[in-house]
Order: sequence, then C-alpha cells, then structure tokens
Amino acid sequence: MKRGAPSLRQHLDLLPLNPGWGWLLLSVGLGAVSVLGFAPFYVFPLPVATLAGLAWAWQRASSAGQALALGFGFGLGYFFTGTSWVYVSMHDFGGMPWPVAVVATSIFCSCFALLPAAAGWLFARVPATPMLRLTIVFPAAWALMEWARGWTFTGFPWLAVGYSQSPFGPLSGFAALLGVYGVSWLAAVSAGLLVWLSAAAGAGAGLRARAVAAGKHPVLAILAALWLTGWGLQRVDWTRPVGDPVTVSLIQGNVKTDMKWRPEWVQSSLEAYLKLTLASGSRLILLPETAIPVFNVEVPAGYLEALARHARANGGDILLGIPEYVPGDPPRYYNSVMSIGTHPVQTYRKYHLVPFGDYFPHWGFLSWIMNTLQIPMSDFSRGDPYQRPLEVAGEKVAVNICYEDVFGEEIIRQLPEATLLANFTNDAWWGDSIASDQHLQMSQMRSQETGRTMLRATNTGVTAIIDERGRVVRRIPQFATAVLEGSAQGRTGSTPYILWGNWPFLGLAVGSLLVPWAWARRRTR
Repeated sequence: MKRGAPSLRQHLDLLPLNPGWGWLLLSVGLGAVSVLGFAPFYVFPLPVATLAGLAWAWQRASSAGQALALGFGFGLGYFFTGTSWVYVSMHDFGGMPWPVAVVATSIFCSCFALLPAAAGWLFARVPATPMLRLTIVFPAAWALMEWARGWTFTGFPWLAVGYSQSPFGPLSGFAALLGVYGVSWLAAVSAGLLVWLSAAAGAGAGLRARAVAAGKHPVLAILAALWLTGWGLQRVDWTRPVGDPVTVSLIQGNVKTDMKWRPEWVQSSLEAYLKLTLASGSRLILLPETAIPVFNVEVPAGYLEALARHARANGGDILLGIPEYVPGDPPRYYNSVMSIGTHPVQTYRKYHLVPFGDYFPHWGFLSWIMNTLQIPMSDFSRGDPYQRPLEVAGEKVAVNICYEDVFGEEIIRQLPEATLLANFTNDAWWGDSIASDQHLQMSQMRSQETGRTMLRATNTGVTAIIDERGRVVRRIPQFATAVLEGSAQGRTGSTPYILWGNWPFLGLAVGSLLVPWAWARRRTR
C-alpha cells in the first residue's frame, strides 16, 4: 500500500456525520425509495441497496442517538410511502374526516418507524469492530426488529424486506428454509457486505488491485456465493404432487365495499355471486371474504341449497366467505369460510383479527377512532388458533382469511396436512392503491415457504393462482366482475420452514449478536 494511503479500517471508521436535517432527510428518502422494491414494481435489488445506504449512515453516526434518529427517518419514509393506503381505508371507506385520518395515519406510521429507530440504537450500542458491526450486528438488528413488528400491536409484518425478494429475487430461495424474516436477514447481510466491499474498493490502489484481482476478493466471493445459493435453492422441489390437479374457479364479484352492507344492496350482491357461481363448472369454487353480506342464519331460504346443488352437480364443493352467527350467552359472531357441496358442511373461523376492522380493541384512549369509523360487522369473535384444513373436492385446503396470510408462522399450523392454501379477502378497503399488489406478494412468499399452491379469491382483486414456487400462474384484472378458471395441483411433504417455523432464523440472528461480545471480550484479554 502506498505510504499515507488510507487503510480499510480507516475507510470504515469515517468521520462522523455532521448533525443537521440533511442526513435525516436522506434517511427519509432512502426509506421512501425502498418501496419500489416491492410489488407492483418488483425492483428486488433496490431494498438491499437502500439498506446498504442506511448501514453506511449508521456506521458514520456520531452517537446512538443519531443512529436512532436516522432509523426513525428511514422508517417514516418507508411506512408513509408503503402504507399510504391506511389513509384510503380510514377516509374513503371508513368515513373518517380527512384531518382525523391524516393524524391517525401519521400516528400509525410513526409508531412502526420506532422499530427501525430501535435497530439503529442497537447497531450503535453493541460493541463490535467495523466489520462485525456491518456484517453481523446490522443484519441481526434489522431482521429482529422486523420479526418484532410481526407481533407488536397484534402484528403488522407488512413491508418486511424479505417480501421484496419474492418471487424473482434469488434470496427468496431461502424462504423454504428460514421464512420471510430469514430472507430479510440475508438481504441485510448482503447490504452490510456491499458497504464493506465499497470501503475495500476505496481503501487505496494496492488494496483495490487485490480486491478485484481475478475476482477473488473474499467479500465479493461471499456475496456471490450467498445469492447463487439462493438461486439454486429456488429450484429445489421441497414438496411433491399428490393426486390429480383439481379444476378451480375463483369468483371476483367486484362489489363496492361502501354498498355491499346496505340492506338495499344485499339482494343484488347475492344475485351477482349466484349468477357467477352457476356459470362455473369447476370441482372447487371459491367466493371471497364475506361474499355473502349477511349472517348465515339470515341468508334467504334456498340460496345456499342452490349453491350446494350446483357444487354436487360438478362433483365438488364451494368455499364461500360468510359472517357466522353462533347462538349462546352471549352469542358469538365469526368472520368465516364455509364449505357446501359433496362433503358435509365445514367451517373455518378467522383467528387473527384486524384491530378496528374485525374487532374493536377496548383501548380507552383510542375509542374516538371507532366512534368515527363507519365499519359494519367490526366486532367479530376470534376462531381457534389450531384449526384443521377443510376437506373439499379431493383436497385438504388450509384456509386463511384476509390479513391472516401475512403471518407465515400461523399458516404452517395447518401443514403439512394441507395440500393447498386458499386466501379469502376483500381488499376493496384499500381502493386503487398499491396495497392489493403488496398483499399478493405476501401470498407469493407463503407459497415459497410452504411449497404449496395458493388460491386467492378476492372481491376486487388481486384474484390469482400462485404455484408452489411463488409464481403467479393466472390472474384477472382488478375491479372487474370476472371468474378466474384454472387448475391447482395439490402437494404433500414439508419444507424446513413448515417443520421449524421461525426458530432457525431466530437462533441465527440472536446467536450472531453474541459474536461481537465474544470478539470484544477476547480482544480485551
């Protein structure tokens, strides 16, 4: 190395950032741009690059407080851009006045921005060398905070970085092993390696020459090996076909959410779904969440029997979303999916309820929100967390309703018994926003984690058939009244994720945080 040339360590121990709004605005911008990595844009390398920018800024932070502020800024840009549809849901469909909706959306995004802020604080506080801080502390801190977001405030794993890699990014090949949070962790590992590599490339002519000579720089080799391994894992058949493919029809009724619950619109909604269903000749027919907009005990006489006769004529079954009333003291109400047809009636009851959508959490300081919103049937009871697949049309279908398919650790409770996955949802609450495509991408990740085909029956879209590798085989346009006809291959067997869930990821992430402490202790001896 030339005399006076900066060392690699000096490149990583850069001068601290100057305090000011500029760096905070940069972090907000990095967070906002990251959203382009997710559906419907699918620019999967972008979140890795923006995470690298965040790691670089955290590495230069002059204090844990500054790292915390940068993480909070990143989170604000990330969630305000990626979950702007929360405002649409509250204002356009919930009837909330726009100033109140703006405040509520700001509180929502700010609360979740606290988790990237906490990751920044942890990054700065853990004692570590620059290399270990970038390649071990940063990935573990980021991914563990995403995992925490999956259960904090009842859970909001939306926009976990791992989702951006599904289905095209090579790192999604690790989904069957480590789940979405494991993919997030590896994306953050890649980001840390990129910062390390850029530092090595700028550390002087001698080092730079060695770094690129014959492509043998160890950091570059590790990064390439990681992504090539993921690419290879995408081609592994973790599960195997069982039985013949079943013909399926997914009904998209395109019923306006602000109309479907009005008494004068119930009859037209019922007639629309009956007409579309009777025109379908598949063995397995799916109608979306609350396609029947009245309780099961209030459905007009003969309606369900007409559907059941058609299913029996096709030699199969219909799965339909319907609110369920169960008498008792007190009576209970469920957001359910019911089967009718050749098999006896079976019911799946939604377990993971959405606060303010499926039920009203009795938090006194938030009561004003529910008093403002005008959401019908928003106080459902919780179903059993360990329900079994529904046996219909020769398949065992693991049903999940709406938001439930964003919780991979809950989906695998019905596996490996289930041969198919099926999501029933009404994403009309989000309007013509990017939320429906983001939701579709999360279903794609569930298929990759489990090696199962996912059927998505939605009211306004995205209605789709996703194969066991997370690829959309068929879909129909959003906001169209249509029927998606196709076939689905049932599969059996277990991926590692089905067997072990998030535990391998947690073990790796938490265990890796012990490495810097062990290293620091060794150096002080």
